Amino acid sequence: MNAISEYKGKQDLYARQSPQILKNLLEIALIESVESSNRIEGVTVDKDRLKPLIIGNTKPRDRSEEEVAGYRKALDWIHKKYESLRITPDTIKQLHRFCRGESWDAGKFKEKDNDIIRKHPDGRVEVVFKPVSAQKTPEMIEQLCLTYENGLAQLKYPPLYAVACLVLDFLSIHPFRDGNGRVSRLLTLLALYQQGFVVGKYISLERIIEQSKESYYETLNKSSQRWHEAEHNGMAWFNYFLGTVLSAYKEFEERAGNLKPTRGIKTEIVESAINRQFSEFSMSDIEKECPNVSRPMIRVVLEDLRAKGKVEVLGIGRSARWRKRDNSRKT
Repeated sequence: MNAISEYKGKQDLYARQSPQILKNLLEIALIESVESSNRIEGVTVDKDRLKPLIIGNTKPRDRSEEEVAGYRKALDWIHKKYESLRITPDTIKQLHRFCRGESWDAGKFKEKDNDIIRKHPDGRVEVVFKPVSAQKTPEMIEQLCLTYENGLAQLKYPPLYAVACLVLDFLSIHPFRDGNGRVSRLLTLLALYQQGFVVGKYISLERIIEQSKESYYETLNKSSQRWHEAEHNGMAWFNYFLGTVLSAYKEFEERAGNLKPTRGIKTEIVESAINRQFSEFSMSDIEKECPNVSRPMIRVVLEDLRAKGKVEVLGIGRSARWRKRDNSRKT
């Protein structure tokens, strides 16, 4: 958790300095998240249709494409509204409604009991877990949402632990006839975003889960044993969950750090940092705000702004102070 928190701070720095430099990562993550989360559940579409459905305005032409396009809408909803959304039964139903497209049971809790099964190569079917009954599902989802919200409000648990437990309990309840896995991954993103961990916006958590699918199911199965008796041990799932988030942050730092900014981006980064100054500042102050921009580049931008009459220098040498001309006139 400490490592994730450290990476979170670096992510905030990248996003604050230049959100446009992350646009490419955002688009890639969007496509990967939609594709992987649906593919885990056996929902696939033609490669040449995938990007137009997710990024463009292409209309779905069958059920699979409806569900892919619906997952894209769910991600868009979370990205835009996560700060104002509460994790409630209605929110969970809305996520399911997005995922299931035009299906008759979209946004509806299951009407019949369901089992989580494993199919063996010899054709044998094994029941690995019996979720909550259909009759008790609405009550259990209501209780889950309240317990999660109260736990966070009362600071009973670290946020990452609370989110991991939320997802494990949701999957153990298994409230829908179909689409539980996809809703759980959307719920993961929503809950993480609300706690300030927005790495899933730039690196697809769904793809990382798909790449470790065997461990995903294994840890879920292990941590849900004796769940109904409240005697389960969730540490296997907790460790897997943290590992997934940490992997995303490591990949984010690696990929964001290797991005080649387009011409002019670094100038915009420096100018933005200068505009945030409210009083006199030094070149070192701007360097701290722009760790990926060299001192010579910062000097070039400052001299350009000086020539345009937007800033002025006070003194000479490395310790010279600067200030914005507009600010000096106002004061």
